[in-house]
Amino acid sequence: MSALADRLRQLRTQSGLSVPAAPTPAPKQTLSADVLRLIQGRSRLQRAEPRASSTDRFVPGEEIASGLFLTEAVVDWLSPPPLIDTTFARWDEAVGTARLLHFDTETTGLAGGTGTRAFMIGAAHWEQNGRFRIRQLTITTMAAETAMLRTFAGWLRDDTVLVSYNGKSYDAPLLATRYRLARLPNPLTGLGHLDLLHPVRRRWKGVWENCRLATAERQLLGVVRDDDLPGSEAPAAWLAYLRGGPATNLRRVAHHNAQDLRSLAGVLLRVSGLGACPPAAVPIA
Repeated sequence: MSALADRLRQLRTQSGLSVPAAPTPAPKQTLSADVLRLIQGRSRLQRAEPRASSTDRFVPGEEIASGLFLTEAVVDWLSPPPLIDTTFARWDEAVGTARLLHFDTETTGLAGGTGTRAFMIGAAHWEQNGRFRIRQLTITTMAAETAMLRTFAGWLRDDTVLVSYNGKSYDAPLLATRYRLARLPNPLTGLGHLDLLHPVRRRWKGVWENCRLATAERQLLGVVRDDDLPGSEAPAAWLAYLRGGPATNLRRVAHHNAQDLRSLAGVLLRVSGLGACPPAAVPIA
């Protein structure tokens, strides 16, 4: 390209045309040693150094697949009747206690959407001897999600009736999305679902300060949680563990989830024992 420019300049000179002077290159700017040290220092700060893994990495339970842990506990918790009166939920049938599966998820966010996943699924049911069996699945790697979904599906039967608190609007749709993304059939499709949030709202909205599960369990069961990790902090606890942090708060998430399952069962018994919701909300005795 420079040879062509020189040739054009010669032709213009020979023809008597003025030749514009070649542009003078701008002087190369140099940075002082102090400025260079400052820039290099900032660059080192911007490169995050990998954190050393915590020594507390214990996740309770049995590792039933790579990165998937199962915990089980059988506890004494209330005395369920053989049949649950479901008129409180505007159903026309009584449901056998053995068909009920209480479930609750702990997830990476509260907004939902395809980017949100469950890292813990808790499920509980009453056994024939009246004891309450709690099972929890926890994943410690992203790759373990499919194994968790398959395991949870194996806990469901065709006649299972799900029990949740806001599960119709949050937990069930979130799991449906995860099953679809994993290219697995959704085992929740077609199952009966008792979402306790709605009958609680119909009966006590405007009577209690709110209708959250923590309020319902306090009002109906006398449960006051001590040192409980709020559900809103569960995503941070799991992500911190994935990044090498301690498992302390992840274990607290599991404790929180287990109490949610017990409270679900207790609120169900109390609400079903009250029968159909009256036209106007009334406080309990």
